[in-house]
Amino acid sequence: MSTPHGRGTADPGGISGTDGIFRILHVSTGNVCRSPLTERLTRHALAERLGDGRSGGIVVESAGTWGHEGAPMEEHAAEVLLELGADPEGFRGRELLDEHVIRADLVLTATRDHRAQVVSMGHSAGLRTFTLKEFTRLVKAIDAATLPDAGSAQGVVERANALVQAAAALRGWLLAPSPEADEIYDPYGAPIPYFRSVGDEINKALEPVVTALTGVPARMHPHM
Repeated sequence: MSTPHGRGTADPGGISGTDGIFRILHVSTGNVCRSPLTERLTRHALAERLGDGRSGGIVVESAGTWGHEGAPMEEHAAEVLLELGADPEGFRGRELLDEHVIRADLVLTATRDHRAQVVSMGHSAGLRTFTLKEFTRLVKAIDAATLPDAGSAQGVVERANALVQAAAALRGWLLAPSPEADEIYDPYGAPIPYFRSVGDEINKALEPVVTALTGVPARMHPHM
């Protein structure tokens, strides 16, 4: 498999922060288990909180550091998404490319190794790349009253950008209780109960993030 480094360049018009869109990129290894789960759960939660009108300002994608280009989502991952109310349809795996990182305003990874790989690609990615659980921990420490109002599609984008800046400023001051606390382990090849536990783990980590991004708390939901 080819290395992701040096593969292609982004259209300058699509570089992060220039087109009124906020792009979230979820990264794992194969892009068939963890990052698809996180991508589709994020999309579902955003649409549930904001509706189609305002959620359109945020684009959520995923890729893998050794991504299975064009591969379908792992069957257990798709089943867990359906159980959680999200949509697995139409997913195809992608190998992580430079252009994905260049275009992303926020990169959320499954593990610290994935974060290191994204940062090593360059593109000034360090300040906008976090593990998902790290970002959740930082977001919980940010006063939502200091963020822009998300009352419009553009307001959602402004709020999201401000949230990333605030989280980056906190990093180093708010450390994980242990290195393992920032890891989401790979369920590939495991039975469906383990996939369910990983899906719940991701969903739990996403809830404060989506609340902070949108300014809308979660509805009463059995999986939130």
